[in-house]
Amino acid sequence: MAAKTLEDVLNSVKNPVDLLRNQQTGPNVYPGVPAEYTNWRDEQQAWQNTCVLFNQSYHMADLAVEGPDALKLLSYLSMNSYKGFEPNKAKQFVPVTPEGYVIGDVILFYLAENKFNLVGRAPALNWVMFHAATGKYDVKVELDQRSALRTDGKRKSYRFQVQGPNAMKVIEKAIGKKPEELKFFNMTELTIGGRKVRALRHGMAGQPGWELFGPWEEGEEVRQALIKAGEDYGMRLVGGRAYSSNALESGWIPSPLPAIYTGEGTRAYRQWLPANGYEATCSIGGSFDSDNIEDYYFTPWDMAYGGFMKFDHDFIGREALEKKAKGPHRKKVTLALENEDVTRVLGTQFQKHNRAKFMDWPSAVYCMHPFDRVMVDGKTVGVSTWIGYSSNEGKMLTLAVMEEEFAEPGTEVVFLWGEPHGGSRKPTVEKHMQTTMRAVVSPSPYVETVRKAYAPGGWRKKAEG
Repeated sequence: MAAKTLEDVLNSVKNPVDLLRNQQTGPNVYPGVPAEYTNWRDEQQAWQNTCVLFNQSYHMADLAVEGPDALKLLSYLSMNSYKGFEPNKAKQFVPVTPEGYVIGDVILFYLAENKFNLVGRAPALNWVMFHAATGKYDVKVELDQRSALRTDGKRKSYRFQVQGPNAMKVIEKAIGKKPEELKFFNMTELTIGGRKVRALRHGMAGQPGWELFGPWEEGEEVRQALIKAGEDYGMRLVGGRAYSSNALESGWIPSPLPAIYTGEGTRAYRQWLPANGYEATCSIGGSFDSDNIEDYYFTPWDMAYGGFMKFDHDFIGREALEKKAKGPHRKKVTLALENEDVTRVLGTQFQKHNRAKFMDWPSAVYCMHPFDRVMVDGKTVGVSTWIGYSSNEGKMLTLAVMEEEFAEPGTEVVFLWGEPHGGSRKPTVEKHMQTTMRAVVSPSPYVETVRKAYAPGGWRKKAEG
């Protein structure tokens, strides 16, 4: 009998790790926009030096949640505090399992009384839909699926982001007056190109900006008005290649694996999820290799979300998180890979044999959920979750979760690149050899770390054993 649910799929395999490591799914795609409008190097540099226009209308899913019990449901499903949360505000929505592990994270928009919208990747949205369908809540949910999973080419809303040092100058020209001062994650309404637009004070890649959204049919008029307003301020359109790398500078981990493959607390959820959904078909990859899927789970502290966790309301996972709050906790950092080692790895592509795993630019991510080993003296002390090149820094960077002892900026570590046993069966993985690269632990968001001078061989002595 063909599998109908995720639970059926998991019961048919040796363990979830084998299933996900060899899935045929590549990295997240960014449809609807060109790979490059100009070139990804200039597009990256524009978000730090002038201004960019991100078109986010295609690659994320939206979930509308409406009804008298909407706030009650959302509060019960996330660890965030809802005190003072009111219309025209937004927040990061982070649901966890009963065991206290992250399912995903999305942005929650409070649009009006009893009317909310969640925007982001599928795992968190699926969790909300499950509880809306199975719980006793007076709510209605409606999923607006991302473009890659639909055939009509339409969405309910467009979504743009204007960001960079000149962002507010572009907004001012587009609306014909000085924009109001908005606090972070607050919203307002304005007019661009003759159309009413809602704006969220947001920011990506470490720069200020506004996220703009409205009815799908009006999106092109608003986009053209923004492009015209940006002509005098060096604004560039950002394509799919550069967009996927902006997390490296902002420090946001885009892809926590939904921690739902084990545990009695999520069994009913696994029996509800389909056999062909995100959770059953997503891929993991990288040099970190454990047969225990729970070793791939993250806590909120791993992702630097401990600061907005509040035990002021009842929510799924509260009891587990109260116990975990005592620590210890891993810490999110940026790793700056050593230039010399990166060029050595790239150079192996000019060999006929014994090549390292190919490193694409600017994003070297080749699966949905990357996990690479970070070591000191041969011992795993952390895991890297996202890797790519920043033209702004002239560095190959990774976002990593490290044991606290090794998370201090300036610490030297070793990054293991490539999958074990010559690679998995994912179509994005060619036969290759694993190799190491030296790296320096740096802050997240990334700031160039001033390194100490070391005697010859100091790197290898401290980081490799």
